Amino acid sequence: MVNWSSLDTVFLDMDGTLLDLHFDNYFWLEHLPRRYAEKNDLATEAAKDHLIPMIMAERGSLNWYCTDYWSDRLSLDITGLKAEVGDRIGYRPHVTDFLDALGTLGLRSVIVTNCHPDPLNLKLERTGLDSRVDGIVSSHQLGKAKENPQFWQDLQQLAPYQASTTLMVDDSFPVLESARRAGIGQCLAVLAPDSQQGARDHHPEIPGIHHFDELLPALRQHRSVPSGQ
Repeated sequence: MVNWSSLDTVFLDMDGTLLDLHFDNYFWLEHLPRRYAEKNDLATEAAKDHLIPMIMAERGSLNWYCTDYWSDRLSLDITGLKAEVGDRIGYRPHVTDFLDALGTLGLRSVIVTNCHPDPLNLKLERTGLDSRVDGIVSSHQLGKAKENPQFWQDLQQLAPYQASTTLMVDDSFPVLESARRAGIGQCLAVLAPDSQQGARDHHPEIPGIHHFDELLPALRQHRSVPSGQ
């Protein structure tokens, strides 16, 4: 599934890959509509009918992920509202073991996320995830989402990498397809990003896992092979 011996860098998505996507799904589909309804004297279902098409129309763009954009557009403090349900932020299964194994193997781990810096900071405060990786890049630093083909070239400015020796792990097939087109050597999909939902179908050309424990035996075996073997 992954050729560990050919890698020196592992790029990791955050939401839905390292962290449970349930937090984000709950926020956008439940908590935000409820708060928007309260502010605008609407029924919650009416708020959902108004908000969800508006949000979906931005899918794949930087606006889709931009807290400032939605705060301005909806006249709400999105980061503050996210903090209200911050207790739902948490790791996906086996993530810490996987990150520890990468570190022991000597592979560089970099989070490459579309998350806006404000909720990113909230999630790091809740999880300490930044202490478990070698670096973090938000697409907002580059002004374009990971779905944008130019993103991967611009990423070299903040996290220089050799594409052929890099693995990208993400729960978004459009992001992984973008990475493949940019020449990233290996791509891996997370098929069960939300702990409260079922797994998605496999991609015909991109291997997938449900949880990181599927990778640990091969990763640990590779780690135990003597140098030069």
